[in-house]
Order: sequence, then structure tokens, then C-alpha cells
Amino acid sequence: MALADLQGLFADAGYDRLYAKPLSKNDDRKHGVYFGPGFEALNLFPNQGVVAVSRRKDSIFKSKLNFGWLLENGAVTPAPNAQLILYPQYPEVRLSGFLRGCSSAPSALMSGGMTNRVIFLGVISRGEIVGFVAAPRSQVAAEFRAKFLRPTIGVFFELPLPHTLGAAAARRKLMRELRRISQLGWIDSKQLASTGALLPCNALQCGGLTLEAELGIPKNSRAEPDFHGWEVKQHNVANFDRVGSAAITLMTPEPTGGYYQDQGPAAFVRKFGYADKSGVVDRLNFGGVHRIGHRHSSTHLILTLMGYDEVRGVITDSKGAIELLNDRGVIAASWKFDGLLEHWTRKHAKAAFVPSQGRTDPRRQYRYGHQVRMAIGTDFLRFLKGMANGMVYYDPGIKLEQ
Repeated sequence: MALADLQGLFADAGYDRLYAKPLSKNDDRKHGVYFGPGFEALNLFPNQGVVAVSRRKDSIFKSKLNFGWLLENGAVTPAPNAQLILYPQYPEVRLSGFLRGCSSAPSALMSGGMTNRVIFLGVISRGEIVGFVAAPRSQVAAEFRAKFLRPTIGVFFELPLPHTLGAAAARRKLMRELRRISQLGWIDSKQLASTGALLPCNALQCGGLTLEAELGIPKNSRAEPDFHGWEVKQHNVANFDRVGSAAITLMTPEPTGGYYQDQGPAAFVRKFGYADKSGVVDRLNFGGVHRIGHRHSSTHLILTLMGYDEVRGVITDSKGAIELLNDRGVIAASWKFDGLLEHWTRKHAKAAFVPSQGRTDPRRQYRYGHQVRMAIGTDFLRFLKGMANGMVYYDPGIKLEQ
């Protein structure tokens, strides 16, 4: 079988993306398959949730996968025990349990001590992953080694499929489309229905929907906007020449612990909020920029990172959390690492941040800037590092009226 034949098998099985990685001698059933340093691999391969696990000597995260092995006849045999294991102390990610309970798995090729093997991993949008291991002397492995010289995402090579664009071509196409949209100037607010019909839009989130409509992305078609593997996010700015001056919302997870979780958001605002500062009667607010280690002047709470080593940049306790504490150490709200990590894995591995401006006179319209930021390497540890150094912060906007 040639490499093109294997790519065709993945395409015929309906897979959207294809990654490959040369296997070392230690990539085997005993040690697992190394998926790279940090936690970036979780953004490439969809999982079924992240769970913190405490062990006698250390603590880890585990994440189950919907995984199977692709056979040469095109059939897929499930591997029900496949999972990713995240070792925060190193940090690194490994694929484990990929042979157990699977009668047609490539057991001989994954027994260890072998060089020049290549593992191919197909991903489909509904969350399934399928693997194929090419033998050291196979034509597939030889063609791969001759064609692909440098990993494109972490330790992985991204390979094009017959119905998809390659990584470089997808980036070029997105850049061409964003340039075209920028040159249009003011665009009437709109949204693209799942039927393909263009509809008017008259809401605060229409800046993103208008951009998606121009890119051909229907409303609610996916959990995140997706253009040939790129997540596309617009953000409002006052000046197109200073696109870094505006804050970008990274994610909006509710607290999973503390007073907020135990007593509910209304009781939380009554206890830790403050009267509206603009004079609105019968209204309490809970808001403002909260940074790690700084006591907020209005809420009197301090944001802390529990279970994270700021010097080494690693998680020391998988059951750690971001916590909001009062002066007596009471936890007002908390977000556990495993929940945040699971939330973060829904982010795409590649994202484009597009600056926008809006107006309502003579009607609701938007225009998009000529400078965009292209980002790769969506690692949760980068998020925690940003929290630790104050570049990422908590900025709630909760209000309680009547």
C-alpha cells in the first residue's frame, strides 16, 4: 500500500484531519506513545472528559478517547480502553491502553524495540480518532520519511486528505478571505442560516456572525467557528493599527466550587458584590479585573493559583484550582484544573483573531481590520502561565437586580 492509498482510506472513512508521528523504540504498549511536551495534544485529539487522579507518588490527569484502529480493508476495530495520560510533573502527554480489549490491534508492531515505524491518526468532527501503524520497511513508512521532514504541530505532522486542504494551503486561503473581507469596508450585519440563506442580524454578537457569514460558516453549525481547521474569532477594537490594545475573552466557565457553587450566584453577589457605582437603584454588581495575588478594591477578594509552581511552570497537584479567597481564607469561588483543562481542550489548535468595529447609524454594520493575529500551540499550561504573570485575568460582569 502506498501513502496515497492510506490517505484515501482515511478519507473514505470520513475523517477530516490526519496526523502522523514517527515512533521511537520506547513508543510501545508498556510506555505508551509519546504525544509531546506540555498539554497541546489535547487540542488536536478530541476526548471524553478530563479527570484528575491522585496516586501514591504523584498526581496525573486521564482523558478517555473514542479510539479505534483502521484496518487495510477500511474497517475500524474499536480500542475501548484507549486514553490520554497527562503527566503534569514533566509535563507531557502519552497515549495509553490502545491495545487492551482490541483483538485486531497492531500488537506486534507496538511491542517495542522497533525503529522506523510511523503512526497515523485520523480525527473526525464528531470526536472519533482512528489509528494506523506503518511497519518499518513498508512503502507507507518509506514514502512518509522521504516527504515529511519537520513536524507542523507539536511532535505531529499534519497530512492533507483528498477532500481537505493541507496546512499551508488552508492558512493561505484564510488569509486571502480575511483580506477580501477587510477590503469590503462596512458590511451590513447578517448571519448565515444552516439552510444557506443570508438573514439580517440585530444583536450584540452580530460582529462574529457577520464575519462567519462572509466566510461561509453557518450559525450554530459547530461549537466553534471553523474554517479549514482554523478557529476564527473577532474582537472589537478602537483602532485597527493597535489590535493588541483590546482584551480578548478566552473562555467563560462558571465556578465549580466555593460559595458560588454551594449557595448559588444570587447569594454569591449578595455576599461579595457591591452597590452599583453609577447610582442604579436596587442593583448589586460583582465585577472588575482580578489578577493573581492582588486584592480587589471593590470585591475585597484575592485570586490565587493552588497547585501550580509559577517558577517551573508546572502543575504540582492535579486536583488544584484557581481560587477566589476573602481575607479569612474563605473560598468565594473556584475553578478546578481538570474542569478548566476540559473546557480548554474545546479550543482549536489554530486560531485567527480578527479586529472589528461596529456602528448602528445608518444601520447596524461591521468592518474588519487589515492586521490579524494567527495563533498556534493552544496549551493549557500557557493559560496558567498567563494567569500567573497577570497577562490573563478574571473579569466577571455579574449583576443582581430587584
